[in-house]
Amino acid sequence: MSRRLALVGAYAQRGGEVGGVSAVEVRDDAGTLTLTVLDRVDEPTEAGYLVHDPRTQRVYVVDERKTDGRGPVGAPAAIHEFALDPVSGRLEHRGATPVPGPFPTYLALDADRRLLLCADHGGFEHVEKIVHHEDGTWDTEYVYDDSTVLVHRLAVDGAIEELSDVVVLGGHGPDPNTSAQSGGHAQASAHAHSVTIDPSGTFLLVGDKGADRILVYRLGETLELASTYASEPQTGPRHLAFDPVSGRLYCDLEFASELLVLDFDAESGAISPVSRCSTLAGDVGRTNEPADLRVHPRGGLVYVNNRGEDAVAWFSIADDGTPRRMGSVPLAASAHPGVAARSIALAPDGALLLVTDRPAGLLRAYRVADDGSLTDAATLPVPGAAFVTVVV
Repeated sequence: MSRRLALVGAYAQRGGEVGGVSAVEVRDDAGTLTLTVLDRVDEPTEAGYLVHDPRTQRVYVVDERKTDGRGPVGAPAAIHEFALDPVSGRLEHRGATPVPGPFPTYLALDADRRLLLCADHGGFEHVEKIVHHEDGTWDTEYVYDDSTVLVHRLAVDGAIEELSDVVVLGGHGPDPNTSAQSGGHAQASAHAHSVTIDPSGTFLLVGDKGADRILVYRLGETLELASTYASEPQTGPRHLAFDPVSGRLYCDLEFASELLVLDFDAESGAISPVSRCSTLAGDVGRTNEPADLRVHPRGGLVYVNNRGEDAVAWFSIADDGTPRRMGSVPLAASAHPGVAARSIALAPDGALLLVTDRPAGLLRAYRVADDGSLTDAATLPVPGAAFVTVVV
């Protein structure tokens, strides 16, 4: 018998269900896999990305929302923190820290430096500001939410302390573009969608899908820009992950539906392209946007979930860096890429893969074979399931 503990964040549902976080026991007993909710908390109601610190047993969860103005009536955009009992799965709320920036989307933990990094995506809606020029003419200026990267200090016990740095991202991609997202205005401003620490702990990489770039910062209490990788226009770098064996960097391109393989210079932080391939097996007849990306612990094997194709696909990576799609498993039909399966996670030993299938309201568990293929093993109802990670 083996036991793992997963944490699942959920979004509030229109039918009245709240979001929150669930601690789920994943038990494998004589070949039978079972998923059981051990504890559940209602906050935050837009529980997206979360990370766990095994040293302090703190859990940090974004409340993926936009603060509703001066003196907000509702809860502000924030990072919530919990104390976790890894045996019982009990979650104890320890507070919420409001963040300067709408829609906190992704977290990374630097446990050695006691730093918590956060990417704030920003919204798509614009504000029209009327401008009166010196020549007497009138014009309209279009203003969008700022997208930010935040650096929070952590106390010895893991409590979130003050901000040590805020990076406000500028620039944007083609506007309008050919994506159906936001009516063709998905790149009207910068949109940081991920923050990833390199294996050496020297650099922080930011996937900015709004400006078609990967930003590389020297990591510390303040961030210093080390390099920038510009992808092709209208590709949208979303999530990043390193291969634990080859050291290569993988990125899924949200607007291009491609998997990008990159070389990463661990001394300078410079990025260079190696190869790429479609995340799809063929034309799916509708808009597709890949979401999450995970690398198997033994390397050379990458998983991506496609929103539109509505599937988790896996790819083998050859020694020369060439990716090849090997297979996929279907998920529930999405309403559109914004309401689709959003997150996948591998167990530390690589034997299981978990998926939050939001349209189905399920947490799905798959066994991972030696060749990387997936076999359906168990499901658990979790309304609004948005993000999952395996903590034990």
